[in-house]
Amino acid sequence: MPQIGCLDHPDALASWYLERQGRGHCSGAIVDLHQNVVLFHNISCQPSGRSVRKVAIMKSITRRTFACGIALLPSFRSALARAQAAVSPTEARAIAKEAYVYGYPMVDSYRIQHAYFVDAKNPEYKAPWNELRNFSRVFTPEDKAVQTPNSDTPYSFLGMDLRAEPIVLTVPVIEEERYFSIQLIDAYTFNFDYIGSRSTGNNGGSFLIAGPNWQGSTPKGVTKVLRAETEFALAAYRTQLFNPGDIDNVKKVQAGYKVQTLSAFLGAPAPKAASASDFIKPLTSDTEKTSLEFFNIVNFLLQFCPTNPSEKELMARFAKIGVGAGKNFNASNLTPELKTAIEQGMADAWQALAQLQKRMDAGEVTSADTFGSRAYLKNNYLYRMAAAVVGIYGNSKQEAMYPLYLVDADGQKFDGANRYTVRFAPGQLPPVNAFWSLTMYELPSSLLSANPINRYLLNSPMLSQFKRDADGGITFYIQNEAPAADRQPNWLPAPKGGFFVVMRLYWPKAEALEGKWKQPPMQRAV
Repeated sequence: MPQIGCLDHPDALASWYLERQGRGHCSGAIVDLHQNVVLFHNISCQPSGRSVRKVAIMKSITRRTFACGIALLPSFRSALARAQAAVSPTEARAIAKEAYVYGYPMVDSYRIQHAYFVDAKNPEYKAPWNELRNFSRVFTPEDKAVQTPNSDTPYSFLGMDLRAEPIVLTVPVIEEERYFSIQLIDAYTFNFDYIGSRSTGNNGGSFLIAGPNWQGSTPKGVTKVLRAETEFALAAYRTQLFNPGDIDNVKKVQAGYKVQTLSAFLGAPAPKAASASDFIKPLTSDTEKTSLEFFNIVNFLLQFCPTNPSEKELMARFAKIGVGAGKNFNASNLTPELKTAIEQGMADAWQALAQLQKRMDAGEVTSADTFGSRAYLKNNYLYRMAAAVVGIYGNSKQEAMYPLYLVDADGQKFDGANRYTVRFAPGQLPPVNAFWSLTMYELPSSLLSANPINRYLLNSPMLSQFKRDADGGITFYIQNEAPAADRQPNWLPAPKGGFFVVMRLYWPKAEALEGKWKQPPMQRAV
């Protein structure tokens, strides 16, 4: 999109044009850019001396003419000022907060997926769109793209461009005792569906992933059709690794994962390819917090996200500050008052998240409440933002639960200068159908913590290695320095500074889902 101020204020531009033509005034204009011309359409006008009626006007102005002359005219500048005055700083601040909370998961996900599937020079690059990349290892502290990475299961990643046609994911038959899942995540970061041990079983099959514009019926040979509401989506494969010696078996399973376009799956001619996308440069995880360019990235992403009926009013509010599919958010054209108000709105979003974090620390809201489908979250955008900040791409609770250790039993933040313990009484280990783990993350990065023994987690496949208490329970030791030798099998190394611990319950049982089982507290050792 061009950096032309009036495109951010279509009402002003349309009003200016009609006034210059002696045709009255208007509001509610939509201005697009197409092949270097400015287009006006869907304008609701009050023609001079006539009753209100709907008209459709299309007037083309070359970018050169517009940029070099029209924008400088006093009458246009006056109309532009009127458009900005229509949104008060107070309203702009409130809308900016709402739009930031809404957009943060999308923008952060774009940062990650740009590194994974677009920027081939990025060290985190995986593969081009629609090509599967398997990793026959688990995450380590060297993996820095995703917050709170899972180090339990080797991953496979697939970025899906669904604009031209659906993608078919074929999975092999997998032994019953080996857990696997394929988490399907849309551009909003909703988990829109699953393939795997819990959801579809270990008997294999071919699963069609369709974008929002595909209207076909289930093709022959397809086990199930799963629909995304955005044109780009992510498939995150997890394949259980029982122990280091099991890695060759994981490789065999991964080799059986297959990805094809629908036309290739059917042996039919391919449809016309989607137009090449000019992917804009993402922000860094730090600049996402304060840069007004954030809203331009939201606008870019919304082009691939047809408006959900439940969000039409929301999008109308966002449009008041220039946020919407394909719009150009040009901060340089904002008045100083509006610019400050929008920046304050962004800060307000983080304050709202901090208040939610207090509720999470108190156990009033759990991480399981923040991950899921659109239907599950019921458009709770603050929960969705919290999920992205705490651990983007987390599973829905039916697939995995993530009890967090953010503070100790006394409500104090964890510090590597102290020593901590967590004890599971006999019969009180996490109730799961698959497996569980405890993983250490250092702050403020929320990444795995490097340590001398390269141990980033404790999990149920390691049960035979743990030393039991006298009554049959298990006590884990969480600290920076190594404990006594007899406790080292149960040691989870901590960094020297701040940290938190994530428990993962894969395919949790009913007692966990229903809240009958509670995680034990983590106590500071005296």
